[in-house]
Amino acid sequence: MTETGGPKPRRRPIVRLGLFLISYSFLVSVICCTAAVGALLLLPLLAKTTYVSENALMPGSASSMLYSEDVLEASSLVSKIMSLDPSSIGTGVEIRSLIAQHVTELGGEVNYHKFQPQLQKFHPLYFFSGPDEGTNLENNSCSSFGVSTVGIIRALRGDGKESIVLVTPYNAVNISHAEALSLGVAYSVLSLLSRVTWLAKDIIWLAADSQHGEYTAVASWLRAYNAPVFGYKNAPQYEICHENDLSGMNMCPTEGTARCDGFRRAGTMAAALVIKVAGNSPEFEKDSLSIFAEASNGQMPNLDLINIVNYLAVHGQGLHVKVNKVWSLLDSWWLKTLGRLLELVGEVARSLNPTWNFGKTVSEYVEGTATLASSLYHQALGVPTGPHGAFRDYQVDSITMEISRHFSSNYNFRNNEFLHRSGRLVEGVIRSVNNLLEKFHQSFFLYLLTSPNKFVSVGVYMIAFALLIAPLPLVAASLYADANKRNPDAQKDVLLSPEAENEASISFRSWKWLHAARTVFIIHLWGVIVALLPYFIYQIPGSSPFSNLSLWVVLSTISMIILKSSVCSSTNIIMQHQSIEWALLKSVTVAAAFVGLSLMSVINFAAAEIGALLLVPLCLMATPLRFAFKIRTPRAIAQGVGNLLLIILGFPPVTYFVVKGVVEGYDMVRVDDFWIFLESLWDWNSATYLYICMIHLPCWVLCILILLHSCQ
Repeated sequence: MTETGGPKPRRRPIVRLGLFLISYSFLVSVICCTAAVGALLLLPLLAKTTYVSENALMPGSASSMLYSEDVLEASSLVSKIMSLDPSSIGTGVEIRSLIAQHVTELGGEVNYHKFQPQLQKFHPLYFFSGPDEGTNLENNSCSSFGVSTVGIIRALRGDGKESIVLVTPYNAVNISHAEALSLGVAYSVLSLLSRVTWLAKDIIWLAADSQHGEYTAVASWLRAYNAPVFGYKNAPQYEICHENDLSGMNMCPTEGTARCDGFRRAGTMAAALVIKVAGNSPEFEKDSLSIFAEASNGQMPNLDLINIVNYLAVHGQGLHVKVNKVWSLLDSWWLKTLGRLLELVGEVARSLNPTWNFGKTVSEYVEGTATLASSLYHQALGVPTGPHGAFRDYQVDSITMEISRHFSSNYNFRNNEFLHRSGRLVEGVIRSVNNLLEKFHQSFFLYLLTSPNKFVSVGVYMIAFALLIAPLPLVAASLYADANKRNPDAQKDVLLSPEAENEASISFRSWKWLHAARTVFIIHLWGVIVALLPYFIYQIPGSSPFSNLSLWVVLSTISMIILKSSVCSSTNIIMQHQSIEWALLKSVTVAAAFVGLSLMSVINFAAAEIGALLLVPLCLMATPLRFAFKIRTPRAIAQGVGNLLLIILGFPPVTYFVVKGVVEGYDMVRVDDFWIFLESLWDWNSATYLYICMIHLPCWVLCILILLHSCQ
């Protein structure tokens, strides 16, 4: 006889582990979320000291060759620029002529690039194209154009296949002394590089006319450099500019040479440095250097580029190097308290084992956290912190170096000393990049800075994100399993055979799951509509930010009502007047949040990290409020109040105003600031805007539907 029964096959260990975690999903969620917040707070302690990964860079291995003659020539150029009459209409033309004349005297090539300001208008397709696709072609007056001067020094030992770019933005209409100094720094380096024998890469000096914006000037030139238009006439249409004396701009500034005609190019860009000079800084006792590295959608340059700049600035020129911080956190009492606690833990750990180097001083921890928060925020925002961001769109490693002078009474001497020190710094960076035989690739591209010489790699800070989103699939599976265990009320009075009853039960449960998925899909479709509404709002001429924001809210509400009515009508047809189970709706909502955050982490990891901090607790805690009113236990009431607080804080405008108030003070907050904030995201094609409208906002609305489930 054959056996009709037997022991059930044992499940695989991974399956049993999954079932165990699903069974205790609530406990797992609490542990993971707590651990994720703790991991974020411990990141400043886990930061490592920066190091140069690419041995070929060899920063500081060679002595500086920048002589005093180069500095004096640069100082002479600065003096000539500042001696021009700022009230004269042709000042910008004279500055460009001076730059072109000095470059051609060095044996370089010069050309001019005319561009127009970027069109500040929302268009949904611009999110899938370059950030400088829309230019204003309606106004062809001279004042609507900017003209940048481009100088190229060909490397004596190079083959013309690679180049290094120096960018010095300046306002051609009203140039400041600091901008003139930045031109002088670049020219002093160019003067040296025009005669050295070790240069293997061409040097491009872009004196970017920033009267219409620094980023616009650089991005426009890069687009023309990388995507040339045949038949493009580079020389501006000066015949329409009779009000300015531009007659000499189409000709070379030096007779007997023909090096300034047409659009000139060099090789593939290995790196780019944006050089800016800030005003006098009384904060420090010596000159300081600020490094800006964030580009669009959280892109960062290779860490080696920041490392060599920091190393040469500190050890070579004695500069104080700094990066952005969230200054309000430096005076935070709770952060100082946490720092004292961690310092005490570190002392106990070192007493047990001197080799355990755990813990930092309170000041180091607070400053590291403020710097980390700034780095995370600017990456999540997706907006470049300087014109260097235009290069990252073409996968060129670049940073902005903003040098601040310490105030001194000996003005002329300090100018020459400042030019010499800044020029040697730029020379050292160029010499290191010149040694590379390939693009930057050895070091990190995904990292957060806690100081100019401390960083947290993606392998460390992704742990917090992984812990945050890990409970989402477990909770979704747990809710779905619990919902399927309950028999539907519609079948209580139906008499069927066991086989037919089982088949009907499975079919009914499937319909309920499909309806939950349909509801989630329609709400996310509403998010797409909300994201596209500003395109139509911008068609209204002469509207203010407040009126645009108000109209956006009204149109979004109307579209929600229309879609909600369609959902309710489909519910009556599909469910046969049976309300949707909130557990199934929450299960699909949690799964959608998991997918959305995972996709966002591929585009902008920092934005996904901050989004998970706001969205995950909201999705996990969402339960119908009728439970709190019905049970009325302290735990249920606390959960209901917590849900309401998370709903309020999770609303994107409220989140923005809270963050802005903490950082800048609540007296600076205005209602229309949120619209202006969104405009900045549109201008830079930041994917954070799409995340807010198409992931965060729909999940927030779905959580409200869960809270108000008894009203459905």
